[in-house]
Order: sequence, then C-alpha cells, then structure tokens
Amino acid sequence: METDFTKEQRYILAKKRVEKVSKFYKHLAVYVVVNIFLTAVFIVGDLNDGDTFKEAVFNYHNYKIWFFWGLGILYQALNVLGVNMIFNKSWEERKIKEFMNENKS
Repeated sequence: METDFTKEQRYILAKKRVEKVSKFYKHLAVYVVVNIFLTAVFIVGDLNDGDTFKEAVFNYHNYKIWFFWGLGILYQALNVLGVNMIFNKSWEERKIKEFMNENKS
C-alpha cells in the first residue's frame, strides 16, 4: 500500500513540475512576441519623430523593456529550472535529518 502512495505522490509532484515548466515556456514565448512588437512600435515612433533608421534602431530606450521583463524571466527560469542545482534533494534530506536530530535532544 505504501509503494502505491509514493508512486501517486511522485506522479503528482512530477505533474506540478511539468505544469511549471510549461507555464515558463509560455511566458517566454509571450515575452519574445510582445517585445518584438513593442520594439517595432517604438522604432516606427522614433522614425515618425524624425530620427534616422540607424538612430531609431540603436536607441537603447527602445530595448529597456527587454531588460527589465527579462530579469523577471530570468528569475522564473532559475525558480523553475536552475535553483535545484544548489538546493537539490540531497540537501533537503540532510536538512530534514539535521532538524530531526535537533528535535531528539
């Protein structure tokens, strides 16, 4: 009975992780599409204001949204994909044993 429960529990955890990864990739796709659109709008606006094409394309203000929203994407990527390298399962197990030993005393 216990092995069935742990299999079910592992399935639920795996399903939640797949959902997180799926949400991350959807967010990444929205990030790219929306930022391409906004950058194009900003460049066209600069061209309408009298800037040359070179000035409009290389104006860093047109790309600030990429940077700041990109920080959010990076945080989400680390949360979903990368932080497990530092705080992995063996670290969690060591901490659980440590706290259990503290409670014995």
